[in-house]
Parts: sequence; structure tokens; C-alpha cells
Amino acid sequence: MNEPLLEAQGIQAGYGAALVLHGVHVRAAPGEIVSIIGPNGAGKSTLLKALYGLVRIRAGRVSLRGIDVTDLRPDLRTRRGLNFVPQLANVFPSLTIAENLKVSVLGLPRAERRAALARTFELFPLLAERPRQHAGTLSGGQRKLVALARALATGPELLLLDEPSAGLSPTAMDTVFEQLVEINRLGIAILMVEQNARRALAISHRAHVLDMGRNAREGPGAELLHDPTVVELYLGGISSTSASSSTSTSAPDGISPPQK
Repeated sequence: MNEPLLEAQGIQAGYGAALVLHGVHVRAAPGEIVSIIGPNGAGKSTLLKALYGLVRIRAGRVSLRGIDVTDLRPDLRTRRGLNFVPQLANVFPSLTIAENLKVSVLGLPRAERRAALARTFELFPLLAERPRQHAGTLSGGQRKLVALARALATGPELLLLDEPSAGLSPTAMDTVFEQLVEINRLGIAILMVEQNARRALAISHRAHVLDMGRNAREGPGAELLHDPTVVELYLGGISSTSASSSTSTSAPDGISPPQK
């Protein structure tokens, strides 16, 4: 097993007097795609926010490459190689695509900003074709790409993604998942919460199932995709083999899972 890039142990967190997470653990190794799935209200998005420092952790520990960052501000976690893409409010609609990306690299040393922008546009050719278009005029799928590009512009080792396919058309969803695989092939780890559990498991090296704020199950993505208990309780009760052509080496809609 690879040394964890991120490891969270015994995480308790919530809002006000309400405790949402009850001792959750999760980890992501360098270069992994890890999915967090489970029913609505399981605490999945709260976990991501706690890992990034947006929700206060009441008990437990978060470490990056073995260094405790439990009480570190989000911006300082970004400087250590962690970045977060929320489900909503993830772009500045009144700014152009180029301006959105320029805002993202302001935390980098001035000498590195131009190269960071160039690398990001190279990875997202669709955005490079329309740098002056305002983000507010983009489709949902295009906005998701801008949000991913903004996060990648900071040069992260690990991306935390909250529902990257939420609200997208099937075609836009395909584009986003294909882009996630390409990002991962660059060596960038991904830890994502995703409503489309089948698609997420199909491209994931590992996955965690949360239920009622607790770890319910974990294992390789391909195994959980075909696990009868996971299928029955969390994937709608329909066999994954009959619902799609996914196998341990092939993902739905022609997307091949990244190799480790």
C-alpha cells in the first residue's frame, strides 16, 4: 500500500449543535482516484469541507504527507498541495475564463503564474479557445471545466471534488469524467463525492461508503461496483453488470479507468 498523501482518522464534525460525522476515516495515496459514495445526508460533502478546513473538526486528525493540518486554514492547505472544488459557487460568473484562472494563480509566486496559466489552458483546450467569454454565459458542463481548471492552476497534488457531475446533461457528464481521468493520468490524486456512484466507482482505484456519518464499507472501486450489498443498498438494487458494460478494466461510456 502506498504511503497516504492524505489521511483522516476519527473525524467528528458538524454544524452548530448537530454532529454529522461520527469518527470517519478516509485516505488517498499519491495518484489515486478515491470516491466517497452513500445516501443523501450521509455526511459526504461535510467530510470534504472538513478535510479542506471549511468545517471545524471537533475530534480526529487530518494529515498531508504525514504532517498534521487539522487546524490549518484552507488557503494554507492549498499552498501544501490540496485544493477543493465545491458543487456550487465554483466560478466567478462576471469574469471571463481567463480572468477566473488569473485569480486562481494569485497565490503563486509572480514568476510562476504565466507558466501555470499556460499549462492549464493546454490541459483544457476548450477553454483556451474562448478565454474572453464570461463564465456566466457558459453551459453547466463548461462551468465545471472552468472550476476544475481554476483548482488545477494552483498545481495541486490532490483535488477534493464535491459532486462534479451534479446537474449535468449526459454528454456534459461524459466530458467531465473523461477530463477527470486525464487529470489523474498527470499524477494528480482525486478524492471526490459523487452522486452517480456507478460512474465514480468505475474510474476509482478505491472507494469509501458513508452512511449516517459513519464508514459503512470500503475497498477497490471495481469490487464495490459489483458487491451485492453495495449494489442493493447504495446503487439502486440493480446489478452493475446488467446496468452497464463496466468491468474491472472497463468503465461506462467508453471511459477507461486510469492505470496504477
